[in-house]
Amino acid sequence: MYARRRHTYFVMMGLCIGLFVMAWGVVRLWSVPVAVGMCVVAMVIPPVAAMVANRRGPEDRWWDDPSGDPESDEWWDELDGKKRRQ
Repeated sequence: MYARRRHTYFVMMGLCIGLFVMAWGVVRLWSVPVAVGMCVVAMVIPPVAAMVANRRGPEDRWWDDPSGDPESDEWWDELDGKKRRQ
């Protein structure tokens, strides 16, 4: 799943760079407003790409999942004020 998110991120960022290059290298010769519109669309892509790349998948560990080390888990639970079931 991580590889798919990474691939999607790079495709989106490539699209962003492609829009910028096409807007100011080619499209501006015919229509500056369209080139500006392409840049506005390209401006929105990086934050969306970051959200896609950092999305938690169903198999990803979350920060508060048990690590499997009982001593470490007890220590963290004590710091968090949680009581462990035994």
